Amino acid sequence: MEIYVKRLRDLREDHDLTQQQIADVLGTSQTMYARYERGANEMPIRHLITLCKYYKVSADYILGIENK
Repeated sequence: MEIYVKRLRDLREDHDLTQQQIADVLGTSQTMYARYERGANEMPIRHLITLCKYYKVSADYILGIENK
């Protein structure tokens, strides 16, 4: 879980985006997205898929299964 939340934050920060901007992409609140980044809530698969497409990375990368 630790690498997953780190990758969510790192991807967002590497793209110079706010939590609110990503929450808007996902159609959720900034508060809920912040909970995903902290690991307080698990992100629904539909949001994971959306982020993979948005950042052009694989789910394996976000989940920490691979490093590319």
